[in-house]
Amino acid sequence: MSARLALLGAVVIDADLIAREIVEPGEPALTAIHERFGDEVISPDGTLNRQGVADIVFNDPKSLADLNAIMLPRIAARTRAEQDAAPDDAVVVHDSPLLVEQGLDGAYDVIVVVDCPDDVRVDRLVNLRGMTEIDARARMAAQASRDDRLAVADFVIENDGSPDDLRHRVDEVWLLLREAAEENC
Repeated sequence: MSARLALLGAVVIDADLIAREIVEPGEPALTAIHERFGDEVISPDGTLNRQGVADIVFNDPKSLADLNAIMLPRIAARTRAEQDAAPDDAVVVHDSPLLVEQGLDGAYDVIVVVDCPDDVRVDRLVNLRGMTEIDARARMAAQASRDDRLAVADFVIENDGSPDDLRHRVDEVWLLLREAAEENC
């Protein structure tokens, strides 16, 4: 969805991309993660072993809280910097998968939730990301529920159909977002 919005003209601030950037070798976040979780979360090439981290944190709430304490302030700082750099007339889209978990729903003018049934999410995590069903369900259990995400949504984009269906709905929402931005100028 965010890639489509960028093509349509939005300035996209992608929290997942930022999260990947701040754990590159030499970055303070990677050092902090290594110190907290040990050598098993560092790959032989010195990069973050994402699966090693996931195996730990998605099965232990304390470890997940520790990881979030390392990551979230750094992601927030980079997000603010990117927001500040956006043109004044831009429609800025924050692609933030943990918006509800962090209680940030009140910080944004409009919230768009891309939604699909939980069984579809599990199927996609298993078939597209290679997770086991147990790992997929553990990850989902550590996230906000579908009901919680839908409760904060101003717009819901259903993502249980074809890529063309998704693209069409994103285009519809983009037009509504542009109209709202023009009314607020």
